[in-house]
Amino acid sequence: MSWAPKPSEEQRQRLDAQPNALVAAAEPSIPQSLNKQSTTTNPAAVSARAPNSTWINLYYKLDTNDKSSIKSASTMSWAGFKKNVNRAATQVMVKTGHVEQTHDRSYEVEERRYRVMENAATRLQKESKGYLDSLRAMTASQMRIAETIDAFYGDAGANDGVSRSYKQAVEDLDAETIKALDGPFRSTVLDPINRFCAYFPDINECIKKRNHKLLDYDRVRAQVKRLTEKPDKDVTKLPRTEKEAEMTRAAYEQLNEQLFNDLPQLIELRVPYLDPSFEALVKIQLRFCAEAYSRMAQVQQYLDPDTRDQYANGNLDARVEQVLQEIRELSIAGTV
Repeated sequence: MSWAPKPSEEQRQRLDAQPNALVAAAEPSIPQSLNKQSTTTNPAAVSARAPNSTWINLYYKLDTNDKSSIKSASTMSWAGFKKNVNRAATQVMVKTGHVEQTHDRSYEVEERRYRVMENAATRLQKESKGYLDSLRAMTASQMRIAETIDAFYGDAGANDGVSRSYKQAVEDLDAETIKALDGPFRSTVLDPINRFCAYFPDINECIKKRNHKLLDYDRVRAQVKRLTEKPDKDVTKLPRTEKEAEMTRAAYEQLNEQLFNDLPQLIELRVPYLDPSFEALVKIQLRFCAEAYSRMAQVQQYLDPDTRDQYANGNLDARVEQVLQEIRELSIAGTV
């Protein structure tokens, strides 16, 4: 960012001699949205300022990059900083018992209910995405297993077709079923949950603003109490503080009432909103399981019928032990 060069002493004297015309000429170039700190463009009002102040303001206005916007932003930032400091001090005084804290038990119950729902919805959003990722990971693992088994069986698997059939079933499950379910799952389950959770940041911002207004009200209310118990020398200070307390109380109660009325409605709407997504989730899971069962059932016909019977009768362990014994009898495996 480049700033306008500083005028020379001669230029400064010439500008100080005619500040009104130059200020009036420079004033229209200032964006109104950035110049909220000044509410008048009257040259007479500008000339009434101190010379140094006039020169500084004029230097801001003559800047090619409109330095007045930075000045205005810094003023607003300072005001926000002061509010944050006051609220932090009020929180400390509330904890130490120097300021009485206002409690609305009915609202606090609704906020706790909202927090429970927010945590549950956020967890649902995370797990829903994890479910889709898990399906992809599972079919990818099945494909790697199928490729390894096919290579392990070799010609023996090619003769009876069992390894090739399993590999083909897994490939079809990944290529057709998973990819066919991806779009519907996103549109009927994941996207609606994401949209529901997208409201939480705005709601949390309203709750945060409500809490800030409550701190402001408690702070000013405590000031009114102190001035009532120990009057100030300035007799107008108490009425001003009471007026400020009334304004902060109205701002707090407006937000408090709005949240108290809206939070229960939001909580009640969670069920009718998520009902269609829940139904879609069940149907998607049913379709995936049915497709997987159907494809694996086709592979089963290639398996040895005796193996299935031995497994059903509990004799498969004896057969496996017999094969292991034959392996032990080999000279290269005799030490196992």
